[in-house]
Amino acid sequence: MSTATPTPLRIACVSACPYPVPQGSQVFLRNNALALQLRGHYVCLVTYGHGQGKDKSGLPIFRSRRIPGDAKTQAGPSFAKPFLDLALVSTLRRVIREEKIDVVIAHNYEGLLVALLAGKRPLIYHAHNAMADELPYYFRFKGLAARFGRWLDHTFPKRADQVIVPHARLAGHLIVRGCDREKITVILPPMDAHEFTPGKVADGLPPVLYTGNLDAYQNLGLLQDAMVLVRKKHPEAVLKIATAEAGSVAGAEMVNTKGFDALQRVLAEDAVLAVPRVSWSGYPVKLMNAMAAGKAMVACQSAAYPLTHEETGLIVPDNDAQAFADALLRLMDNKKLRARMGKAARAIVETEYQPDRVGAALEAIAVDLLHPDD
Repeated sequence: MSTATPTPLRIACVSACPYPVPQGSQVFLRNNALALQLRGHYVCLVTYGHGQGKDKSGLPIFRSRRIPGDAKTQAGPSFAKPFLDLALVSTLRRVIREEKIDVVIAHNYEGLLVALLAGKRPLIYHAHNAMADELPYYFRFKGLAARFGRWLDHTFPKRADQVIVPHARLAGHLIVRGCDREKITVILPPMDAHEFTPGKVADGLPPVLYTGNLDAYQNLGLLQDAMVLVRKKHPEAVLKIATAEAGSVAGAEMVNTKGFDALQRVLAEDAVLAVPRVSWSGYPVKLMNAMAAGKAMVACQSAAYPLTHEETGLIVPDNDAQAFADALLRLMDNKKLRARMGKAARAIVETEYQPDRVGAALEAIAVDLLHPDD
């Protein structure tokens, strides 16, 4: 691996998604781009032509041409998506040519497909998940969707020059599916703790808070079941759902967070964060946001990657409503425990997820691809 200080690179980060949207994949995309920019590189985003709210990152953004039916911001398949992705291929090719791009970093599966069609090398695939895990949540015939997802996992990631994953379990899955072990690097997502201001832990009963989209893989039914049990002890307990999406969740107070500043305000209030997700292949950015904001939280074991049980949060078995409710009650009823875990969680973000550390790791991969003999 090259140890020389690299000359500034020109990097295009492509993601086939609306931007900005205050949810995991888009925050993941932005934070990684900013981490590279912090290292002195030119970094631009290449995304769909629509989003929600204003982007305050300062990153150059190149958007594909808008088409009818492209207003959807939720994750998952849609009728318009293939047309949006094809439009994005044309935009990426133009950006590569006009911006004299050295390296393309493709975020998520559709971003990888767009980048492969654009044809630029070197190409780094920044994986957010595995299709074998996530795709069944969007279709009725889950077994068929899982088999198709495994085919996708086998077919496309290995076509990139390098693959970045957020945790070892996803690395192992892609290796089993045929990806060269030497091409995969585990790099934690970056998070700037200073984007969030921890609020004071209050004396009263705090609400239970969920932040993020309402898609099926978020497993909100488990949280609803747990709240039924919580309310047997505390009938007045409040569940807040902070989301940028339109919609409602039975038994919950909906909080609109269409802008990142709205999410920051929500996370500054005293609450117990709930992460009912059991989908194993991603890395919940909502969890990292909450850690940065000094929140105590409860998460299911399959999606609790950043947490240490009893130190930075409480981890419970997947889909165990009683265990989830008991953990929520522990934190709701114990102000000192909320404060201690929230403080410890923020400290982990400040040390382990520093953007400059992540940017240096990403930079090293890009430099080695461009200058393999240095």
